[in-house]
Formats: sequence, structure tokens, C-alpha cells
Amino acid sequence: MPADDPGARPGPGARLVAGAVHLYTALGAVLAFLIVVAAVDGDEERALWLGLAALFVDGTDGMLARRFRVKHRMPWFDGALLDNVVDYLTYVFAPMILLRQSGYLPEGGWGDLVAAVPLLASCYQFCRVDAKTDDHFFLGFPSYWNVVAFYAIVLSLSPATVTAVLLVCALLVFVPIGYLYPSRMQSLRTLNLTLAAAWAVAYVVLVAQLPDPSPLWITVSLLYVGYYVAMSLFLQARRRRVATC
Repeated sequence: MPADDPGARPGPGARLVAGAVHLYTALGAVLAFLIVVAAVDGDEERALWLGLAALFVDGTDGMLARRFRVKHRMPWFDGALLDNVVDYLTYVFAPMILLRQSGYLPEGGWGDLVAAVPLLASCYQFCRVDAKTDDHFFLGFPSYWNVVAFYAIVLSLSPATVTAVLLVCALLVFVPIGYLYPSRMQSLRTLNLTLAAAWAVAYVVLVAQLPDPSPLWITVSLLYVGYYVAMSLFLQARRRRVATC
């Protein structure tokens, strides 16, 4: 597909393509709604499958937006704002509903209070202008509350354990550590994307195996989480060394 002339006004076809990409991103809001519906219905597995679909949309819409130059073709439409709205719904709001409805939070008002902490912490993070750094890292814990909800269900964690994880991760939102942004960063890009894809495969297998997931696949899945954290810390330390040189 030939590139647009930067000085030319995008034609109707180009704008239609850009609009289709934005619509694809917006579908994440519908998936968030369906996750909430599944949570209210008490169907944890359906909620997790929908969560995987939301992850797929979020992991691919940015590549499509860059490929089809949607910012140039629809300059009056803020795709980054749309992405943030959808991400908040799918990564933050819907997972908190899922955890609450599925009994992974303390009962009553205490559970609501615990859920409020990630909701508020992520409000702060999503409004930071440097939440995604120029060298393609997430600054602070990247609001992966959907991943927390996934492991709470797969590992059948107690409300006390889930509460502790939520509070620690909410605190880490405010700690300026750079976390991997697998689909954008250049360092070890192929390795990071390959391992992220392997984690997605483990996600599929584990949800398919519920309510009795295989310890082997749980280990495979958690190994990627360990890699993600360790590599984030390693690259953060390298970034700091470079900055002080």
C-alpha cells in the first residue's frame, strides 16, 4: 500500500480506513462491558476469555494505527485518548468488578474500599503525560489489573492475598520504575514479543483447563511474569546508568 503524501489532504478512502482502526480500538469498550456482564452472571471463564480478546485488541490496534497513519488521516480525532479510555475500562474497571463479583475481595464495604485503591491509582497513572516514556516503557506499575484478576482466579487466591497484591501494585504505580512495553520497545524486541505470545498461549490453556489448571502450565505462565519483572528492572538500571553518563 503506497504511503500517503504528507502534504496531501487524506481522501475519503484513507479516512475510512483510519476510522475503521479507531472503531477496532473502541471495540475494547464493548468487551469491557461484556466482561462486567459475565462477572455479574458469575461466569469467570467467560470473563477471562473476553479479557483475552481485549488484550488482543489492545496489543494490535497500535500497530494498525501506525501502519495506516491514522493520526495523519484523521488529525481531528484523538486516538491516544480513546486508547486510554478503553484501557481503563478493560485493564482496571472491569477486572475490579470481576474480582468483587467472584468473591476474591473481602466482603462488604472492605472489599469496595480495596477495589477503590487500584481504581484511584490508575486514574492518576492514566493522566500522567509521561506514563509511556519516549523510549517506550511504562512508568510505574502499568495497571495490569486484568492480569491480577486472571491469576486470582487461576490460582484460587484468598481475598487476603488478593488484597495484599492489589495494595502493593497500587503503591508501585507511584514508583518511577520503567516496565516493558513489549509491542513498542526496541531492546530485545523479538524475544519480548515471542515470550509475550507464549504467555498468551499459556493463558488460553489455563482458562480452558479451569477449574483445575495444570501446575505445569501455571509454572510456564508465571515464568514469563518473573522474566517481565526481572527484565524491566534490568533495563531500568541500564537506563539510569546511561542517563548519568
